[in-house]
Amino acid sequence: MKNKGPIYTKSFEFALMILSLKKKLNKQKEFDLGRQILRSGTAIGANVNEAGAAVSKKDFTNKMGIASKEARESLYWLELLKASDAMKVNVEQEYEMCLELVKLLTAIVKTSQLSTKN
Repeated sequence: MKNKGPIYTKSFEFALMILSLKKKLNKQKEFDLGRQILRSGTAIGANVNEAGAAVSKKDFTNKMGIASKEARESLYWLELLKASDAMKVNVEQEYEMCLELVKLLTAIVKTSQLSTKN
């Protein structure tokens, strides 16, 4: 992956972490949560990449906004995994990376919303 900036790199790295987590969850026969976290966790980077090809500032803001929502959903699934006694996986690293993505994406969306109003 070419270096397109921190949000691209971090969202791609997070997707790789989620792929690994999905394998661990599959081994524990936890398929439903695995599918949910896989879908939302990989959608972050997909939407960030789509934002890179945006046709307008509004389109860019929209795609980054969707990426932010997917990151927040991923954070929820990770919180659920952390709180669950049934799952024997440590998701602290994924959780911290996701929290960082949420903060970055929130800042990007807020900044781009301000620039589209001016």
